Amino acid sequence: MHRHPEIDPQSLAETDEQHELRSILRDFFTDASGPEAVRKHLATPRGFDETLWARLAGEIGVHGLAIPEEYGGSGFTFAELAVALEESGRALYCAPLLPTVVLAAQALLDSGDRQACARHLPGIADGTLTATVAGFDDAEIDISAQHGASGWVLRGASHFVLDGAGADLMVVRAQTPDGPRLFACEPTADTCVRTPHRVLDETRRQARVEFRGAPATPVGESGDVTATLDAGRAALAAEQIGGSGHALDATVEFVAQRQQFGRPVGSFQAVKHRLADVLVALEAARSASSYATVCVATASPQMPVAASAAAAVCSETFRLATAEYVQLHGGIGFTWEHPAHLYVRRARSAEVLFGTADQNRARLAQLVGLAPRSAA
Repeated sequence: MHRHPEIDPQSLAETDEQHELRSILRDFFTDASGPEAVRKHLATPRGFDETLWARLAGEIGVHGLAIPEEYGGSGFTFAELAVALEESGRALYCAPLLPTVVLAAQALLDSGDRQACARHLPGIADGTLTATVAGFDDAEIDISAQHGASGWVLRGASHFVLDGAGADLMVVRAQTPDGPRLFACEPTADTCVRTPHRVLDETRRQARVEFRGAPATPVGESGDVTATLDAGRAALAAEQIGGSGHALDATVEFVAQRQQFGRPVGSFQAVKHRLADVLVALEAARSASSYATVCVATASPQMPVAASAAAAVCSETFRLATAEYVQLHGGIGFTWEHPAHLYVRRARSAEVLFGTADQNRARLAQLVGLAPRSAA
């Protein structure tokens, strides 16, 4: 593996189109998905505003940004989708963008199965289909696929499936007699038992999914999901950059207005130092996220390295930014009613989705030859 980046530095800069998309999305989320709206929709059966989901797909076309035109998308790249993910993270948007638009869609595209893509991707692109993946990050696959007279069926279970209780489609990695393979499953109540987990971050629902002879259709020929998980790491990093940016901006605004001893709290040197630390960490994380985004968009061989680096750096930055969000808001920051707690929960939950920071560092060390590769 080459030790030096092979990415054109110009590709890391935001294009005019991406800047315009960011402006549109920031205004959109500011108007329609503030903290109170998020809290309101967490109490609904699906946990998010389904009307807003349809608008995001129909009016702005976010869902189809990285989906080819032949499958109903816009034919842009992961770089444009990352802009949308960053803005959704900034607003703490609670709909299942990550499992649907990134993980499931990317898994279908990576499979190279044109028939499966033609069947499912148009629904993802137009917002009429929510989807997720199961069995992708399990060290040992606990789902098996058996081929019977009427076709393939799935048996087994997977825990902590993103949007597992509500997704219309599941792309499942299951064990077959010939090794792991991907399957598309449209779950029904009689063959698929979905039990919501009680999780720290209620804005990102997860569930245990048990397959009891659920009919499934093979997708592609391979069970390798490495590229899909790396796209997920890059996508999550973009989200974390958005959340960190919100936390820093909200804190700077507060300490500039809050008075103590006859002067703004933000004028005290100790406060300035703490905010400067967050800013430095955020800029470093933004660089890591941008590099990972471009690697995914260009299918660079550096993608595994970039994705793990971004996962480690952005997770820790989000944790730092949200901790200061609470601390520097003083007494009000410690109340459950303050939006800071929603961001803290998202930060702590997100940092274990695709491996902890330490696990991603260990993987990174293996990828660059600083540690022996695991047997797996």
